[in-house]
Amino acid sequence: MTQQQKPATTLNHGALPYPRGTLVMDTVSERTGRLVGVIEERYKSNGKLHKSQAFMTPEGGGIEWDVPLERITRAEKPK
Repeated sequence: MTQQQKPATTLNHGALPYPRGTLVMDTVSERTGRLVGVIEERYKSNGKLHKSQAFMTPEGGGIEWDVPLERITRAEKPK
């Protein structure tokens, strides 16, 4: 039985949708944090984008986490 292999990919820094440090929200979990960076995974064979992950840290510090880039939006600060 042959095991199917994942196509070869590369990881690179991606373009930030907002300036670094912007308060953003994960639209699924509604968790907010400061945008730290974006990592893109691209196929080696053709350079096409496979997926992008946004990395965030909680306001005031803490453990960084990541979510798919398409799930983040700029967060509104409560008045």
